[in-house]
Amino acid sequence: QLQASGGGLVQPGGSLRLSCAASGRTLSGYALGWFRQSPGKEREFVAAIARSGGATYYTDSVKGRFTISKDNAKRTVYLQMNRLEPEDTAVYYCAAGARIITSSLGQATAYDYWGQGTLVTVSS
Repeated sequence: QLQASGGGLVQPGGSLRLSCAASGRTLSGYALGWFRQSPGKEREFVAAIARSGGATYYTDSVKGRFTISKDNAKRTVYLQMNRLEPEDTAVYYCAAGARIITSSLGQATAYDYWGQGTLVTVSS
């Protein structure tokens, strides 16, 4: 089970850190991802950490602004979001998958487990 938190209202240019805590399982055997969904839009990939090696991947619109990381001891994955823009407003979801190849990290259907979502609103 995944529990996402950390969303809220922030002004453009501000920062937020989202957390996603796993209960009942370790994160070390899973690829981990963050996705987001805005009203009227499909769920889109934001960032991911590969299961093996810990390589990270980002969608182009967040590169240089967002950072995904994980703490295996705390069984938590994070999404540090800096220089937030109104276009980043969405419900953010964390996800985990046991057998995801690198080329599929951006596909929501590849993930096995999902958090409940946390709302991020970027507005002045």
